[in-house]
Amino acid sequence: MKKLFLLLFFLVITANAQDKSVKELTYNEFLGYVKKYHPLVKTANLEISRAQANLMMARGGFDPKIEVDFNKKQFKDKEYSSILNSSFKIPTWYGIEIKAGFDNSEGVFLNPENTLPNQGLTSLGVTVPIGQGLFINQRMADVRQAKIQIQLSKAERKLQAILILYDASLAYFNWKKNFSEVQLYEEYNRNAQIRFKGIKSLIKEGDKPAIDSVEAGIIVKNRVLNLEDSSLKLAKAKLELANFLWLENNIPLELADDLIPEIQLEVTIQESLRTNDLLNADFSIINHPKISALQSKINILNVEKKLKANMLLPRLNVGYSYISEPSYIDNYRFQDYKIGVDFYFPLFLRKERGSLKLTKFKVQETEFALDIETVQLTNKINAQKIEITSLAKQQVLIKEIVQANLIMLNSEERLFSFGESSLFLINTRENNVVSAQLSKIAIENRFYVSNSELFKIMANPD
Repeated sequence: MKKLFLLLFFLVITANAQDKSVKELTYNEFLGYVKKYHPLVKTANLEISRAQANLMMARGGFDPKIEVDFNKKQFKDKEYSSILNSSFKIPTWYGIEIKAGFDNSEGVFLNPENTLPNQGLTSLGVTVPIGQGLFINQRMADVRQAKIQIQLSKAERKLQAILILYDASLAYFNWKKNFSEVQLYEEYNRNAQIRFKGIKSLIKEGDKPAIDSVEAGIIVKNRVLNLEDSSLKLAKAKLELANFLWLENNIPLELADDLIPEIQLEVTIQESLRTNDLLNADFSIINHPKISALQSKINILNVEKKLKANMLLPRLNVGYSYISEPSYIDNYRFQDYKIGVDFYFPLFLRKERGSLKLTKFKVQETEFALDIETVQLTNKINAQKIEITSLAKQQVLIKEIVQANLIMLNSEERLFSFGESSLFLINTRENNVVSAQLSKIAIENRFYVSNSELFKIMANPD
């Protein structure tokens, strides 16, 4: 009976039934909440909205404009002058501007230059840039750059979002790691308590020396201490994880006490992060957000370079307007017109040439950055794939080590039940089991983090 009593008391419980009322927060569900509701992810989405607003502003440079200029001078009951200049302008893509206008003036002391027929004059004309501004001008450059900026903002939005998802993933993995450690210490704390009670019963019956209760008590205190420390870490990990859980209208969430991390995360993580396909195939970095962002910056600088090169041309604007009295607007007279020529050209072009050189240097600098980033991304992906493969092998090995230590512990307990072992050897075997299982939890955590690192490098949060 004593042997059966000892065997029941010293049998290590290696598996505990899960409470069916406990609810899992799976990693995939967690990422879904972060993607949809986290304020910083929403802020990243604003980058695209800003770029679209900038495009609207740039297109405003081609909006038709109405201009009215009216001046009147009255002195000592005399109308010295009354001058009205009004126009309607339509800017076009290639710098050509169409203008319709109506001018009227009257007064006793009117400048002869402003003297017009009583009904005023209407005009319809066009201004054409012959040098600067024909094939590219500031308005065209602004629109082109704003369109490229939208592509740049999409890439930057992905890079910002992936950092948030990566930090959220680390918080989730830390929660799971500490949760597993708490479960481990709870299990071996129960074992230590059972063993301590069994030892005291044997001491009362005179089968064991009293000193064994001291050793068993030390183990209990160590287990309680470890459990308290891991419980503290778990509480802090839950609070850290709660930073990433939000609902609509920016309402923060708190983790319920009965909520636990995903148990089978090791099986599902690569599917959730879509790293399984990358491990089995080559990954093309052509569409990587960092590459796309740098390429967009190069395209923006190339537009600026074309604009600066256009500034080397002389500024020569030629304008023609047909003018007519309102009553004779249907009778076209070739001899009624107004023309103008605007010419400007600096002799040395030092400012323009210097500005163009600086832009070329910026293009070269960004191209160098693109080359470096391409190589670095390729090497990072390959290194991460090697690390994940190695950690998968380490997981297999550590599971075998844990199983072997459990066998040794169970064997030592059987020997103890027959009186052929000691409490010291059982505690040593159990410490080896705890140490191996902690290593197993640590390697699993490294495996999760390594996959999230690859997810971060891929930078594809969608």
